[in-house]
Amino acid sequence: METLILPTDSSELAKEAVNQAIARLRNGEVVALPTETVYGLAADALNPEAVARIFATKERPLFDPLIVHIRRADALATVAAVPGEIEKEINRLTQEFWPGPLTLILPKQPVVPDLVTAGLPTVAVRVSAHPIFSRIVRGLERPIAAPSANRFGRISPTSASAVLEELNGRIPLIVDGGACSCGLESTILRVEPAPEGKGKPLFHILRPGPVTADQLKEFGKIVKPRPPRPAESPAPNPEAPGMLASHYAPATPLRLLHRPEDFLPAPGKRYALLSYRGDPKDGFVDRHDWEEIAILSPGAGKLPEAAVRFFFLLRQLDRLGIDEIIAEPVTEVGLGQAIMDRLRRASARKLDP
Repeated sequence: METLILPTDSSELAKEAVNQAIARLRNGEVVALPTETVYGLAADALNPEAVARIFATKERPLFDPLIVHIRRADALATVAAVPGEIEKEINRLTQEFWPGPLTLILPKQPVVPDLVTAGLPTVAVRVSAHPIFSRIVRGLERPIAAPSANRFGRISPTSASAVLEELNGRIPLIVDGGACSCGLESTILRVEPAPEGKGKPLFHILRPGPVTADQLKEFGKIVKPRPPRPAESPAPNPEAPGMLASHYAPATPLRLLHRPEDFLPAPGKRYALLSYRGDPKDGFVDRHDWEEIAILSPGAGKLPEAAVRFFFLLRQLDRLGIDEIIAEPVTEVGLGQAIMDRLRRASARKLDP
């Protein structure tokens, strides 16, 4: 299969790309589309055969649910049934954060195929803020299922070229909408009613992302996740997308270290460093003669810049053919929580014996 990339950097080119994407989606095909978070592998969410092509193309396990994208907030009832006890809170959240990188977990409508939700009674829903994606979902007039446009467990793509690197020959079309403005997948949130109807509703952040806990705490009480006991094993069926222990991983082994002194290089092995600020004062840069140092936010350590550059630099280091990537921690506040979440999941990948 030849994979075609269609640009959108003029009104005529954008119109052609949008029309071709809609035509292919209506035909039950999968296409790669830009969003403000990462590029998504899109299909008609209400067409089970088309959704099955997403899983086959990504080699994604069927127990991992997908996010459903709708055209705007007033279309929420087409795919989700909002419980009355949290309706006020859901309306406040959608008014504040949609369109944007916030995904809500809600009871699903029967029209949503079980394949989309991995058999769960809930569906993950959001409204993308990307203008090209928005035009396509409005033109299709049906919700779109769109996980990240990469092979399962691999680095999420934030550019059309990264999608091509992952899925060349596997999909017919990539719509090139430029670089993603957020660079990390959406925040996933589950809302519970306030206990006994008193106080703020309970917010469970299932996956941290661009909408941070600090932004959400105005609307509800953030519930800290319960750490698993040592005897517990990860649940085989995740509650939401992106919750598997090992995910977002490069092919090259990645190790997250919190202290420079914990790095003890093995003789003959080649290492690269994923650095937060590139500052020698942090203790990692001068710790070793690295093959390459990729810096998320040079000098200043700005988390929005680090988030945008994260997957791009991880992919760059993965191409080096080295033995291991060593990652520095970032400040674990705001967007830093989402970056650290991705680093932990990337470092949890089990290596082949």
